[in-house]
Amino acid sequence: MNEATPHNLDENHIITVENLHNRFGKQIIHENLNLTMKRGEILGVVGGSGAGKSVLMRSIIGLHTAASGDIHILNEHVFGKESVQIKRSKARKRVNNIGSEIRRKWGVLFQGGALFSTLTVEENIQVPLREYYPHFNKKLLAEIAAYKIRLSGLPQEAGSKYPAELSGGMKKRAGLARALALDPELLFLDEPTAGLDPIGAAQFDSLIRELQDTLDLSVFLITHDLDTLYAICDRVAVLADRHLIANAKIDQLLAIDHPWINEYFLGPRGRAANNDGNSDSTKA
Repeated sequence: MNEATPHNLDENHIITVENLHNRFGKQIIHENLNLTMKRGEILGVVGGSGAGKSVLMRSIIGLHTAASGDIHILNEHVFGKESVQIKRSKARKRVNNIGSEIRRKWGVLFQGGALFSTLTVEENIQVPLREYYPHFNKKLLAEIAAYKIRLSGLPQEAGSKYPAELSGGMKKRAGLARALALDPELLFLDEPTAGLDPIGAAQFDSLIRELQDTLDLSVFLITHDLDTLYAICDRVAVLADRHLIANAKIDQLLAIDHPWINEYFLGPRGRAANNDGNSDSTKA
């Protein structure tokens, strides 16, 4: 059941995707995909291999150009016909300025952290700050970086370390600290617990929920981790058959008769996650 196309923007929706088409050559990834994400929620995004989870995220944040469709973030039209058919230079300048301001309002944690290997953790965190606030002095940059390091749960001495000196879990937290550098309203996380041991993954889940509550974040979270979905996600968006087939709480998803949903949520691992104390339907 493809989510209905929203005809009017809702101020309670921080992301609105309408009729999105993505393809690579003759391979169609998304076809008439529609998605809405509410402000203040943690939205889990799941789907099988090749369903286009990361492609969807990259389309939303502008790292991939979709074939067609419309994307609104924070009620600003960031992709679509109206947003690209502006001809005059003054209008183009205005759109670029708006785009820059919107981009400042979101942070991204890519798989593996995607840290700059030749920069320390502190310097990595300062990269977006230097881009958007070139007038900040070294002392202020250092203070902000130190605060983000604490916020991400890293020890303070991690700031002087290079990515190669960090464990996998520390790299994730360092990437998260950089994603939070500009005090975003919206956080994109691509497989944040992938490669972590169960204890580390649970701790990272708890950190995300704590940050979401404390900072009033909206979180777009791509994951395959069933424990994460049950523990912290308010709703789950399911990609299959080139569409968004569902966007609902987990207990509502379980009532949908679809082969992928049945296999994923009602298979052995899905039943284990559901029975492992993480199945509070008020969260999911």
